[in-house]
Amino acid sequence: MRNRIQFAPGEFYHIYNRGVDKRDIFSDEYDIQRFLESMVVFNSVEPIGSIYERSFDDIHLLGGATPKLKLVSIIAYCLEPNHFHLILEQIYEGGISEFMKRLAGGYTTYFNLREKRNGYLFQGVFKARHVNTNEYLLHLSAYVNLNDQVHQISLGGATHKLIRSSWEEYIGLVKEPMCKKDIILGQFKNKKEYQEYAEDALPIMLERKKTEREERALMME
Repeated sequence: MRNRIQFAPGEFYHIYNRGVDKRDIFSDEYDIQRFLESMVVFNSVEPIGSIYERSFDDIHLLGGATPKLKLVSIIAYCLEPNHFHLILEQIYEGGISEFMKRLAGGYTTYFNLREKRNGYLFQGVFKARHVNTNEYLLHLSAYVNLNDQVHQISLGGATHKLIRSSWEEYIGLVKEPMCKKDIILGQFKNKKEYQEYAEDALPIMLERKKTEREERALMME
């Protein structure tokens, strides 16, 4: 099923997808790094070709040149073993669709070659929701940044090593940022206040997740 949303410049969208048949899309930290690099390199109005041909031992995520004319602004992200969440602002007309086509296609090519597999990696066309209020945008930023905790993935486990999010950017622990954070952080006195806002929202998100699971279970009975 294709997205029926008409993406508009200057608007924000929650973009997400998972592996086909719920399979993992990241098998190790190298895959995570490759996907992050793809998010930077493919975010260009100008065609850039394939990045698979680059050496696997020569990946520089944010240290190299970044595109001057971008398709989208990346507001926040979370990558987990079998799915991802992005908050994107469309900059260029058709930018989100083009960005996601390049990202999914490029990463699938890389993953299939590395894993010696064929076929689709993602579960159809990416899903999208229009973020139509500021309140929704703020809440969604907390949901995406803390998505591993929303899913209650235990810290320190092998699964947790295959998770990356923009959370550390938002609380000031990353010196080479990928995200455009001003639209979120500009509404708080400082990063600490945003951190408190997001962490205070976590119990609400966990309770909502629990309710959704219970409702699905009842429907299956």
